[in-house]
Formats: sequence, structure tokens, C-alpha cells
Amino acid sequence: MKHILFIIAIVFCINTNAQHSYAGQVEKTVSQFVKALEDSDLKALNGMASPKLTYGHSSGKIENKEQFLQTFKTGASDFVKINITDQTVDITGNTAIIRHLFDADTNDNNKPGHVTLKVMTVWQKQGTKWILLARQAVKPPVQ
Repeated sequence: MKHILFIIAIVFCINTNAQHSYAGQVEKTVSQFVKALEDSDLKALNGMASPKLTYGHSSGKIENKEQFLQTFKTGASDFVKINITDQTVDITGNTAIIRHLFDADTNDNNKPGHVTLKVMTVWQKQGTKWILLARQAVKPPVQ
């Protein structure tokens, strides 16, 4: 019985350490994704997004990967500065759910603007990389 409890304790510690390591990895990936959004870096955005990406906007508009990338090619999406706060990371297996407050200055279609959104992204660990599967934004409640 003591051996079984010892093995369970070891498995728990290994799993806890892996989850902590994954949290750091996915947080770094999210930071790289935000930087790629600011830079309109199509190569980086393409490499971080799943071919099956579903990208939801606060307006209700849903884009696939091709449509998402196209907005950066045309200038329909242009982030000047993005600030992420209140981020949480929840990991189950090889899937991470990230929530944060997304506050950004924009220049969409050469029109300066500002947006504040609550965003949830879903990432999946594929090999050594975290890949964006889904994103949904909502407008925060009026205070």
C-alpha cells in the first residue's frame, strides 16, 4: 500500500511540474502572438494558427485562418499597440485556455481607433509548439 501511495505522489508531482512548464510555454507563445499581431507578421501568425482556426470577433463575425490572415494583408486589421492584462491560464492535458483583457490602439483601414475586449483563446500543444485553435472576443460589460 505504501508503494502505491508513493507512486501516486510521484505521478502527481510530475504532472504538476509539467503543467507549470506548459503554463510558461503557452504564456510565452501568447506574448509572441500579440507581438505578431502588432507587427502584422503574416509568417508568424500563419505558423501559430491551426489550419482549422476559428477566430471570433466581438461583433459576432467569425473568420477561418485564411480570412484572419487576409485582414492583415489588406490592412483591415492593424494593431498599433496591444496591452494584455488580467491573464489566466488553464491547462488540461495538451490544451490551454487563455483569458485576458485585450486593450489596443488600432489603425484598421487607416482609421485610428481603440478597442477594449475580453478575449479567450484555445491553444493545443502540437509537438514542441502551441498552436491557436480558437479565439473569441466579447465587449466587457459597461461599468
